[in-house]
Amino acid sequence: MDYKTLPSILKIGETIAVEFKRCGNGIESDVYETVCSFLNRFGGDLFLGISDDGTVSGVPVKSAPDMVKNFISCISNPVLFSPTVYLSPKILAYKGKTIIHVYIPPSAEVHSYKKVIYDRVNDADVKITSTSQIAQMYIRKQDIFTERKIYPYVKMEDLRLDLLPKLRIMAANNSNGQGHPWTGMSDEELLKSSRLFGTDRVTGTQGYNLAAVMLLGKDDVILDVVPAYVTDALLRQVNVDRYDDREIIQTNLIESYEQLMDFGRKHLSDKFFLEGDQRKNLRNIITREIIANTLIHREYTSSYQAKFVIEKNRMYVENANRASKDTVITPDTLEPNPKNPIIASFFRNIGYADQLGSGVRNLFKYSQFYSGKEPEFIEGDIFRIIVPLDNHYSFEVEGVQNETRYTTQSATQYTTQSATQYTTQSIEEEMISLIQREPALSQRQIADRMNMNLNTVKYYIRKLQEQGRLERVGTNRKGHWIVKIKK
Repeated sequence: MDYKTLPSILKIGETIAVEFKRCGNGIESDVYETVCSFLNRFGGDLFLGISDDGTVSGVPVKSAPDMVKNFISCISNPVLFSPTVYLSPKILAYKGKTIIHVYIPPSAEVHSYKKVIYDRVNDADVKITSTSQIAQMYIRKQDIFTERKIYPYVKMEDLRLDLLPKLRIMAANNSNGQGHPWTGMSDEELLKSSRLFGTDRVTGTQGYNLAAVMLLGKDDVILDVVPAYVTDALLRQVNVDRYDDREIIQTNLIESYEQLMDFGRKHLSDKFFLEGDQRKNLRNIITREIIANTLIHREYTSSYQAKFVIEKNRMYVENANRASKDTVITPDTLEPNPKNPIIASFFRNIGYADQLGSGVRNLFKYSQFYSGKEPEFIEGDIFRIIVPLDNHYSFEVEGVQNETRYTTQSATQYTTQSATQYTTQSIEEEMISLIQREPALSQRQIADRMNMNLNTVKYYIRKLQEQGRLERVGTNRKGHWIVKIKK
Protein backbone atom coordinates (compact mmCIF):
# COMPACT_ATOMS: atom_id res chain seq x y z
CA MET A 1 0.00 0.00 0.00
CA ASP A 2 1.19 3.53 -0.79
CA TYR A 3 0.96 5.30 2.56
CA LYS A 4 0.51 8.63 0.78
CA THR A 5 -3.04 7.47 0.14
CA LEU A 6 -3.80 7.16 3.87
CA PRO A 7 -5.55 10.58 4.07
CA SER A 8 -7.95 9.59 1.29
CA ILE A 9 -8.58 6.21 2.98
CA LEU A 10 -9.46 8.02 6.22
CA LYS A 11 -11.78 10.35 4.32
CA ILE A 12 -13.65 7.55 2.53
CA GLY A 13 -13.93 5.46 5.72
CA GLU A 14 -14.51 1.79 6.27
CA THR A 15 -15.40 -0.35 3.27
CA ILE A 16 -15.49 -4.02 2.39
CA ALA A 17 -11.67 -3.91 2.19
CA VAL A 18 -10.81 -1.33 4.90
CA GLU A 19 -11.34 -1.64 8.67
CA PHE A 20 -10.39 0.70 11.53
CA LYS A 21 -9.86 -0.49 15.13
CA ARG A 22 -9.21 1.89 18.03
CA CYS A 23 -7.29 -0.63 20.21
CA GLY A 24 -6.98 1.77 23.12
CA ASN A 25 -6.59 -1.03 25.66
CA GLY A 26 -4.83 -3.54 23.48
CA ILE A 27 -5.99 -5.89 20.72
CA GLU A 28 -9.53 -7.16 21.19
CA SER A 29 -11.18 -10.25 19.68
CA ASP A 30 -12.99 -8.22 17.02
CA VAL A 31 -9.60 -7.50 15.40
CA TYR A 32 -9.10 -11.20 14.72
CA GLU A 33 -12.69 -11.53 13.50
CA THR A 34 -11.85 -8.91 10.87
CA VAL A 35 -8.65 -10.76 9.92
CA CYS A 36 -10.72 -13.93 9.48
CA SER A 37 -13.38 -12.18 7.36
CA PHE A 38 -10.76 -10.51 5.13
CA LEU A 39 -9.03 -13.86 4.54
CA ASN A 40 -12.36 -15.43 3.61
CA ARG A 41 -13.41 -12.63 1.27
CA PHE A 42 -11.18 -10.43 -0.94
CA GLY A 43 -8.51 -9.39 1.55
CA GLY A 44 -8.11 -5.86 2.89
CA ASP A 45 -6.25 -3.30 4.99
CA LEU A 46 -6.61 -3.31 8.78
CA PHE A 47 -5.53 -0.21 10.75
CA LEU A 48 -5.05 -0.33 14.53
CA GLY A 49 -5.16 2.98 16.37
CA ILE A 50 -7.94 4.54 14.29
CA SER A 51 -11.55 4.95 15.45
CA ASP A 52 -14.55 3.83 13.38
CA ASP A 53 -15.17 7.42 12.25
CA GLY A 54 -11.63 7.76 10.86
CA THR A 55 -10.18 9.72 13.78
CA VAL A 56 -6.53 8.80 14.35
CA SER A 57 -6.16 8.25 18.11
CA GLY A 58 -3.05 6.10 17.84
CA VAL A 59 -1.71 3.30 20.04
CA PRO A 60 0.86 3.75 22.84
CA VAL A 61 4.32 4.04 21.25
CA LYS A 62 5.96 1.74 23.78
CA SER A 63 3.19 -0.86 23.51
CA ALA A 64 3.19 -1.09 19.70
CA PRO A 65 5.99 -3.72 19.37
CA ASP A 66 4.33 -5.96 21.99
CA MET A 67 0.97 -5.56 20.23
CA VAL A 68 2.57 -6.74 16.99
CA LYS A 69 4.10 -9.76 18.75
CA ASN A 70 0.79 -10.68 20.38
CA PHE A 71 -0.99 -10.29 17.05
CA ILE A 72 1.44 -12.63 15.27
CA SER A 73 1.27 -15.10 18.15
CA CYS A 74 -2.53 -15.26 17.97
CA ILE A 75 -2.86 -15.77 14.21
CA SER A 76 -0.13 -18.44 14.43
CA ASN A 77 -1.97 -20.35 17.18
CA PRO A 78 -3.88 -23.32 15.65
CA VAL A 79 -6.17 -23.43 18.70
CA LEU A 80 -7.43 -19.91 17.87
CA PHE A 81 -6.92 -19.66 14.10
CA SER A 82 -7.57 -22.53 11.72
CA PRO A 83 -5.74 -22.77 9.43
CA THR A 84 -3.05 -20.46 10.76
CA VAL A 85 -1.72 -17.61 8.66
CA TYR A 86 1.43 -15.49 8.46
CA LEU A 87 0.98 -11.72 8.30
CA SER A 88 3.48 -8.89 8.69
CA PRO A 89 2.09 -5.85 10.60
CA LYS A 90 3.90 -2.53 10.14
CA ILE A 91 4.22 0.23 12.75
CA LEU A 92 3.68 3.69 11.20
CA ALA A 93 3.88 7.29 12.37
CA TYR A 94 1.05 9.53 11.18
CA LYS A 95 0.67 13.15 12.31
CA GLY A 96 2.45 12.50 15.58
CA LYS A 97 0.46 9.32 16.30
CA THR A 98 1.54 5.69 16.14
CA ILE A 99 -0.67 3.30 14.18
CA ILE A 100 -0.30 -0.31 13.06
CA HIS A 101 -1.17 -1.37 9.51
CA VAL A 102 -1.81 -4.98 8.54
CA TYR A 103 -2.34 -5.96 4.91
CA ILE A 104 -4.39 -9.18 4.72
CA PRO A 105 -4.41 -10.95 1.33
CA PRO A 106 -7.33 -13.10 0.21
CA SER A 107 -6.74 -16.73 1.12
CA ALA A 108 -7.26 -19.88 -0.95
CA GLU A 109 -8.65 -21.57 2.18
CA VAL A 110 -11.64 -21.02 4.46
CA HIS A 111 -10.49 -19.75 7.87
CA SER A 112 -12.12 -19.76 11.30
CA TYR A 113 -11.37 -17.88 14.51
CA LYS A 114 -12.26 -19.71 17.73
CA LYS A 115 -14.08 -22.27 15.53
CA VAL A 116 -16.35 -19.60 14.01
CA ILE A 117 -16.20 -18.69 10.30
CA TYR A 118 -16.50 -14.96 9.50
CA ASP A 119 -17.20 -13.28 6.17
CA ARG A 120 -16.96 -9.65 5.09
CA VAL A 121 -20.26 -8.01 4.11
CA ASN A 122 -19.94 -4.31 3.16
CA ASP A 123 -18.00 -2.89 6.14
CA ALA A 124 -19.02 -5.52 8.73
CA ASP A 125 -17.69 -8.89 9.91
CA VAL A 126 -20.50 -11.43 9.87
CA LYS A 127 -20.66 -14.87 11.48
CA ILE A 128 -21.41 -17.58 8.93
CA THR A 129 -23.44 -20.50 10.27
CA SER A 130 -25.58 -21.50 7.30
CA THR A 131 -24.42 -24.67 5.55
CA SER A 132 -25.23 -23.21 2.13
CA GLN A 133 -23.24 -20.02 2.85
CA ILE A 134 -20.22 -22.04 3.98
CA ALA A 135 -20.52 -24.23 0.88
CA GLN A 136 -20.65 -21.11 -1.31
CA MET A 137 -17.49 -19.85 0.37
CA TYR A 138 -15.66 -23.08 -0.46
CA ILE A 139 -16.91 -22.90 -4.05
CA ARG A 140 -15.61 -19.34 -4.36
CA LYS A 141 -12.18 -20.43 -3.20
CA GLN A 142 -11.93 -23.47 -5.44
CA ASP A 143 -9.60 -22.96 -8.37
CA ILE A 144 -11.85 -25.05 -10.61
CA PHE A 145 -14.84 -24.62 -12.88
CA THR A 146 -17.85 -26.49 -11.51
CA GLU A 147 -19.26 -26.81 -15.04
CA ARG A 148 -16.57 -29.47 -15.64
CA LYS A 149 -17.86 -31.85 -12.96
CA ILE A 150 -18.38 -35.28 -14.53
CA TYR A 151 -21.64 -37.21 -14.16
CA PRO A 152 -20.69 -40.74 -15.30
CA TYR A 153 -24.28 -42.05 -15.27
CA VAL A 154 -25.60 -39.35 -17.62
CA LYS A 155 -25.99 -40.90 -21.08
CA MET A 156 -26.66 -39.53 -24.56
CA GLU A 157 -30.33 -40.45 -24.23
CA ASP A 158 -30.53 -38.03 -21.27
CA LEU A 159 -29.74 -35.12 -23.60
CA ARG A 160 -31.99 -33.22 -26.01
CA LEU A 161 -30.35 -34.46 -29.20
CA ASP A 162 -33.38 -33.17 -31.13
CA LEU A 163 -31.96 -29.65 -30.63
CA LEU A 164 -28.70 -30.40 -32.43
CA PRO A 165 -29.95 -30.01 -36.07
CA LYS A 166 -31.18 -26.49 -35.26
CA LEU A 167 -27.95 -25.68 -33.41
CA ARG A 168 -25.86 -26.80 -36.39
CA ILE A 169 -27.77 -24.40 -38.64
CA MET A 170 -27.36 -21.57 -36.12
CA ALA A 171 -23.61 -22.21 -35.90
CA ALA A 172 -23.31 -22.25 -39.72
CA ASN A 173 -25.28 -18.98 -40.01
CA ASN A 174 -23.03 -17.43 -37.36
CA SER A 175 -19.82 -18.37 -39.21
CA ASN A 176 -20.25 -15.61 -41.85
CA GLY A 177 -20.29 -18.06 -44.73
CA GLN A 178 -17.00 -19.67 -43.73
CA GLY A 179 -18.61 -22.98 -42.81
CA HIS A 180 -18.71 -24.50 -39.36
CA PRO A 181 -17.14 -27.81 -38.24
CA TRP A 182 -20.34 -28.90 -36.49
CA THR A 183 -22.15 -29.33 -39.82
CA GLY A 184 -20.00 -32.35 -40.74
CA MET A 185 -19.91 -33.97 -37.29
CA SER A 186 -22.04 -36.73 -35.80
CA ASP A 187 -23.93 -35.95 -32.59
CA GLU A 188 -21.31 -37.68 -30.47
CA GLU A 189 -18.44 -35.88 -32.22
CA LEU A 190 -20.18 -32.52 -31.75
CA LEU A 191 -20.63 -33.09 -28.01
CA LYS A 192 -17.01 -34.13 -27.57
CA SER A 193 -15.60 -31.28 -29.66
CA SER A 194 -17.64 -28.85 -27.55
CA ARG A 195 -15.99 -30.33 -24.41
CA LEU A 196 -19.37 -31.49 -23.09
CA PHE A 197 -17.91 -34.98 -22.72
CA GLY A 198 -14.69 -35.10 -20.75
CA THR A 199 -12.33 -36.90 -18.42
CA ASP A 200 -11.62 -36.14 -14.78
CA ARG A 201 -7.82 -36.15 -14.80
CA VAL A 202 -7.70 -36.80 -11.05
CA THR A 203 -9.93 -39.89 -10.90
CA GLY A 204 -9.95 -40.96 -14.57
CA THR A 205 -13.76 -40.86 -14.63
CA GLN A 206 -15.25 -40.18 -18.06
CA GLY A 207 -18.69 -38.89 -18.95
CA TYR A 208 -20.88 -35.90 -19.69
CA ASN A 209 -20.24 -32.89 -17.49
CA LEU A 210 -22.44 -30.29 -15.81
CA ALA A 211 -22.12 -27.99 -18.84
CA ALA A 212 -23.67 -30.72 -21.05
CA VAL A 213 -26.54 -31.22 -18.59
CA MET A 214 -27.29 -27.51 -18.36
CA LEU A 215 -27.02 -26.82 -22.11
CA LEU A 216 -28.83 -29.87 -23.48
CA GLY A 217 -30.18 -31.94 -20.60
CA LYS A 218 -33.77 -33.09 -20.48
CA ASP A 219 -35.80 -31.25 -17.85
CA ASP A 220 -35.99 -34.15 -15.38
CA VAL A 221 -32.24 -34.82 -15.70
CA ILE A 222 -31.44 -31.15 -15.01
CA LEU A 223 -33.57 -31.16 -11.86
CA ASP A 224 -31.93 -34.40 -10.69
CA VAL A 225 -28.46 -32.86 -11.05
CA VAL A 226 -29.22 -29.29 -9.86
CA PRO A 227 -32.57 -29.45 -8.03
CA ALA A 228 -32.54 -25.74 -7.09
CA TYR A 229 -32.05 -24.55 -10.69
CA VAL A 230 -34.65 -22.03 -11.84
CA THR A 231 -34.86 -18.65 -13.57
CA ASP A 232 -37.79 -16.56 -12.35
CA ALA A 233 -39.01 -14.04 -14.96
CA LEU A 234 -41.20 -11.33 -13.39
CA LEU A 235 -43.05 -8.24 -14.60
CA ARG A 236 -43.63 -5.73 -11.79
CA GLN A 237 -45.05 -2.48 -13.12
CA VAL A 238 -48.52 -2.21 -11.59
CA ASN A 239 -48.54 -4.77 -8.79
CA VAL A 240 -45.03 -4.14 -7.48
CA ASP A 241 -45.51 -6.21 -4.32
CA ARG A 242 -46.26 -9.36 -6.30
CA TYR A 243 -46.19 -9.37 -10.11
CA ASP A 244 -48.22 -8.61 -13.23
CA ASP A 245 -46.82 -11.53 -15.21
CA ARG A 246 -44.54 -14.42 -14.33
CA GLU A 247 -42.77 -17.34 -15.96
CA ILE A 248 -40.80 -19.95 -14.03
CA ILE A 249 -38.17 -21.39 -16.35
CA GLN A 250 -36.52 -24.72 -15.50
CA THR A 251 -35.41 -26.07 -18.84
CA ASN A 252 -32.10 -26.35 -20.72
CA LEU A 253 -30.10 -23.17 -21.34
CA ILE A 254 -30.85 -23.09 -25.09
CA GLU A 255 -34.61 -22.98 -24.58
CA SER A 256 -34.25 -20.88 -21.40
CA TYR A 257 -32.54 -18.22 -23.50
CA GLU A 258 -35.37 -18.28 -26.05
CA GLN A 259 -38.11 -18.13 -23.41
CA LEU A 260 -36.45 -15.23 -21.57
CA MET A 261 -35.98 -13.32 -24.83
CA ASP A 262 -39.70 -13.83 -25.62
CA PHE A 263 -40.58 -12.53 -22.14
CA GLY A 264 -38.51 -9.40 -22.82
CA ARG A 265 -40.09 -8.84 -26.25
CA LYS A 266 -43.53 -9.21 -24.68
CA HIS A 267 -43.05 -6.52 -22.03
CA LEU A 268 -40.42 -4.05 -23.32
CA SER A 269 -40.78 -1.18 -25.79
CA ASP A 270 -39.31 -1.64 -29.28
CA LYS A 271 -37.83 1.82 -29.95
CA PHE A 272 -36.78 3.00 -33.40
CA PHE A 273 -33.03 3.57 -33.67
CA LEU A 274 -30.63 4.02 -36.59
CA GLU A 275 -26.91 3.42 -36.41
CA GLY A 276 -25.50 4.76 -39.62
CA ASP A 277 -28.06 3.63 -42.20
CA GLN A 278 -28.86 0.39 -40.38
CA ARG A 279 -31.76 -0.03 -38.00
CA LYS A 280 -30.74 -1.59 -34.67
CA ASN A 281 -33.23 -3.33 -32.39
CA LEU A 282 -32.19 -1.84 -29.05
CA ARG A 283 -34.60 -4.01 -27.07
CA ASN A 284 -33.18 -7.24 -28.50
CA ILE A 285 -29.56 -6.10 -28.13
CA ILE A 286 -29.99 -5.17 -24.46
CA THR A 287 -32.06 -8.19 -23.42
CA ARG A 288 -29.71 -10.49 -25.36
CA GLU A 289 -26.71 -9.24 -23.41
CA ILE A 290 -28.23 -9.42 -19.92
CA ILE A 291 -29.94 -12.78 -20.52
CA ALA A 292 -26.83 -14.37 -22.04
CA ASN A 293 -24.79 -13.07 -19.13
CA THR A 294 -27.06 -14.49 -16.44
CA LEU A 295 -27.15 -17.90 -18.17
CA ILE A 296 -23.46 -18.15 -19.05
CA HIS A 297 -21.80 -16.86 -15.89
CA ARG A 298 -24.08 -18.34 -13.23
CA GLU A 299 -22.79 -20.63 -10.47
CA TYR A 300 -25.18 -23.55 -10.98
CA THR A 301 -24.19 -25.42 -7.82
CA SER A 302 -25.67 -22.60 -5.69
CA SER A 303 -29.26 -22.76 -4.43
CA TYR A 304 -29.77 -19.02 -5.06
CA GLN A 305 -32.73 -18.43 -7.38
CA ALA A 306 -31.84 -16.40 -10.47
CA LYS A 307 -34.22 -13.63 -11.58
CA PHE A 308 -35.07 -11.56 -14.62
CA VAL A 309 -37.28 -8.68 -13.46
CA ILE A 310 -38.89 -5.89 -15.50
CA GLU A 311 -40.11 -2.90 -13.51
CA LYS A 312 -41.40 0.50 -14.52
CA ASN A 313 -38.08 2.35 -14.30
CA ARG A 314 -35.58 -0.48 -14.65
CA MET A 315 -35.01 -4.13 -15.47
CA TYR A 316 -32.41 -6.35 -13.90
CA VAL A 317 -31.00 -9.85 -13.69
CA GLU A 318 -29.33 -11.38 -10.67
CA ASN A 319 -27.75 -14.77 -10.14
CA ALA A 320 -25.34 -16.68 -7.91
CA ASN A 321 -21.74 -15.93 -8.77
CA ARG A 322 -18.22 -17.06 -7.97
CA ALA A 323 -16.81 -13.59 -7.40
CA SER A 324 -13.14 -12.71 -7.55
CA LYS A 325 -13.81 -9.35 -5.87
CA ASP A 326 -16.62 -7.05 -4.79
CA THR A 327 -16.89 -4.10 -7.17
CA VAL A 328 -18.88 -2.09 -9.68
CA ILE A 329 -17.80 -2.93 -13.24
CA THR A 330 -17.45 -0.26 -15.92
CA PRO A 331 -15.82 -0.44 -19.38
CA ASP A 332 -12.74 1.20 -17.82
CA THR A 333 -12.46 -1.28 -14.93
CA LEU A 334 -13.52 -4.38 -16.88
CA GLU A 335 -11.31 -7.42 -16.30
CA PRO A 336 -12.88 -10.36 -18.20
CA ASN A 337 -13.14 -13.36 -15.89
CA PRO A 338 -14.77 -16.48 -17.41
CA LYS A 339 -16.99 -18.33 -14.92
CA ASN A 340 -18.17 -21.13 -17.27
CA PRO A 341 -15.90 -21.13 -20.34
CA ILE A 342 -17.44 -24.29 -21.86
CA ILE A 343 -20.97 -22.87 -21.74
CA ALA A 344 -19.70 -19.48 -22.95
CA SER A 345 -17.94 -21.09 -25.94
CA PHE A 346 -21.09 -23.03 -26.89
CA PHE A 347 -23.17 -19.83 -26.78
CA ARG A 348 -20.62 -18.00 -28.95
CA ASN A 349 -20.74 -20.79 -31.55
CA ILE A 350 -24.49 -20.44 -32.01
CA GLY A 351 -24.49 -16.62 -31.90
CA TYR A 352 -26.15 -16.20 -28.50
CA ALA A 353 -23.06 -14.39 -27.16
CA ASP A 354 -19.91 -12.63 -28.38
CA GLN A 355 -16.37 -12.49 -27.06
CA LEU A 356 -15.86 -12.11 -23.31
CA GLY A 357 -16.28 -8.51 -22.18
CA SER A 358 -18.22 -7.33 -25.23
CA GLY A 359 -21.52 -7.53 -23.31
CA VAL A 360 -20.41 -4.82 -20.87
CA ARG A 361 -19.35 -2.48 -23.68
CA ASN A 362 -22.53 -3.12 -25.69
CA LEU A 363 -24.79 -2.49 -22.71
CA PHE A 364 -23.04 0.76 -21.81
CA LYS A 365 -23.30 1.88 -25.43
CA TYR A 366 -26.88 0.91 -26.30
CA SER A 367 -28.50 1.49 -22.91
CA GLN A 368 -27.75 5.19 -23.36
CA PHE A 369 -29.70 5.20 -26.63
CA TYR A 370 -32.56 3.16 -25.13
CA SER A 371 -33.13 5.06 -21.87
CA GLY A 372 -30.55 7.86 -21.72
CA LYS A 373 -28.85 6.29 -18.70
CA GLU A 374 -25.99 3.92 -17.97
CA PRO A 375 -26.46 0.34 -16.71
CA GLU A 376 -24.92 -1.02 -13.53
CA PHE A 377 -22.77 -4.15 -13.26
CA ILE A 378 -22.32 -5.25 -9.65
CA GLU A 379 -19.84 -8.05 -8.98
CA GLY A 380 -20.22 -10.02 -5.77
CA ASP A 381 -21.49 -13.37 -4.54
CA ILE A 382 -24.72 -12.27 -6.22
CA PHE A 383 -24.02 -10.77 -9.64
CA ARG A 384 -26.45 -8.08 -10.84
CA ILE A 385 -26.99 -6.15 -14.05
CA ILE A 386 -29.41 -3.22 -13.76
CA VAL A 387 -30.60 -1.45 -16.91
CA PRO A 388 -32.65 1.77 -16.50
CA LEU A 389 -35.94 2.03 -18.42
CA ASP A 390 -37.78 5.13 -19.63
CA ASN A 391 -40.65 4.63 -22.06
CA HIS A 392 -40.78 8.37 -22.79
CA TYR A 393 -37.12 8.67 -23.74
CA SER A 394 -36.11 8.80 -27.41
CA PHE A 395 -32.62 9.37 -28.78
CA GLU A 396 -32.77 10.85 -32.28
CA VAL A 397 -29.47 9.58 -33.62
CA GLU A 398 -30.24 10.74 -37.20
CA GLY A 399 -30.41 14.35 -36.08
CA VAL A 400 -27.08 14.10 -34.31
CA GLN A 401 -25.46 12.54 -37.38
CA ASN A 402 -26.80 15.23 -39.72
CA GLU A 403 -25.31 17.95 -37.55
CA THR A 404 -21.79 16.48 -37.70
CA ARG A 405 -19.28 16.44 -40.56
CA TYR A 406 -18.01 13.01 -39.69
CA THR A 407 -18.50 9.83 -41.63
CA THR A 408 -21.24 7.44 -40.57
CA GLN A 409 -18.83 5.47 -38.43
CA SER A 410 -17.33 8.58 -36.83
CA ALA A 411 -20.79 10.00 -36.20
CA THR A 412 -21.83 6.85 -34.37
CA GLN A 413 -18.71 6.99 -32.20
CA TYR A 414 -19.30 10.70 -31.55
CA THR A 415 -22.91 10.04 -30.59
CA THR A 416 -21.87 7.27 -28.23
CA GLN A 417 -19.27 9.47 -26.55
CA SER A 418 -21.74 12.35 -26.18
CA ALA A 419 -24.36 10.07 -24.67
CA THR A 420 -21.85 8.66 -22.21
CA GLN A 421 -20.75 12.11 -21.12
CA TYR A 422 -24.33 13.34 -20.82
CA THR A 423 -25.37 10.35 -18.74
CA THR A 424 -22.41 10.51 -16.38
CA GLN A 425 -22.86 14.24 -15.92
CA SER A 426 -26.58 13.76 -15.26
CA ILE A 427 -25.90 11.35 -12.41
CA GLU A 428 -23.24 13.62 -10.93
CA GLU A 429 -25.45 16.73 -11.19
CA GLU A 430 -28.43 14.92 -9.67
CA MET A 431 -26.23 13.73 -6.80
CA ILE A 432 -24.81 17.25 -6.24
CA SER A 433 -28.31 18.72 -6.26
CA LEU A 434 -29.55 16.18 -3.71
CA ILE A 435 -26.55 16.78 -1.41
CA GLN A 436 -27.03 20.57 -1.62
CA ARG A 437 -30.59 20.14 -0.38
CA GLU A 438 -29.71 17.63 2.33
CA PRO A 439 -25.98 17.80 3.19
CA ALA A 440 -26.27 15.46 6.20
CA LEU A 441 -27.27 12.45 4.09
CA SER A 442 -25.14 9.32 4.39
CA GLN A 443 -23.97 7.45 1.28
CA ARG A 444 -26.52 4.72 1.97
CA GLN A 445 -29.32 7.33 2.20
CA ILE A 446 -28.14 8.87 -1.09
CA ALA A 447 -28.31 5.41 -2.67
CA ASP A 448 -31.87 4.95 -1.40
CA ARG A 449 -33.00 8.39 -2.60
CA MET A 450 -31.50 7.93 -6.07
CA ASN A 451 -32.55 4.27 -6.35
CA MET A 452 -28.94 3.25 -6.96
CA ASN A 453 -26.59 0.60 -5.68
CA LEU A 454 -24.45 1.67 -2.68
CA ASN A 455 -21.19 0.74 -4.42
CA THR A 456 -22.18 2.84 -7.43
CA VAL A 457 -22.90 5.82 -5.18
CA LYS A 458 -19.49 5.39 -3.50
CA TYR A 459 -17.89 5.36 -6.96
CA TYR A 460 -19.51 8.69 -7.95
CA ILE A 461 -18.87 10.27 -4.52
CA ARG A 462 -15.19 9.38 -4.82
CA LYS A 463 -15.16 10.77 -8.36
CA LEU A 464 -16.71 14.07 -7.23
CA GLN A 465 -14.20 14.31 -4.37
CA GLU A 466 -11.32 13.75 -6.78
CA GLN A 467 -12.74 16.53 -8.99
CA GLY A 468 -12.73 18.83 -5.97
CA ARG A 469 -16.49 19.36 -6.19
CA LEU A 470 -17.40 17.60 -2.95
CA GLU A 471 -15.87 17.47 0.52
CA ARG A 472 -16.80 15.53 3.66
CA VAL A 473 -16.59 17.35 6.99
CA GLY A 474 -16.76 15.42 10.25
CA THR A 475 -17.27 11.69 10.72
CA ASN A 476 -19.06 9.25 8.43
CA ARG A 477 -21.93 9.05 10.90
CA LYS A 478 -22.22 12.60 12.22
CA GLY A 479 -20.59 14.67 9.49
CA HIS A 480 -21.98 16.50 6.48
CA TRP A 481 -21.11 17.28 2.86
CA ILE A 482 -19.86 20.58 1.44
CA VAL A 483 -20.53 21.19 -2.26
CA LYS A 484 -17.88 23.35 -3.89
CA ILE A 485 -19.28 25.44 -6.72
CA LYS A 486 -17.17 25.41 -9.88
CA LYS A 487 -16.10 28.87 -11.05
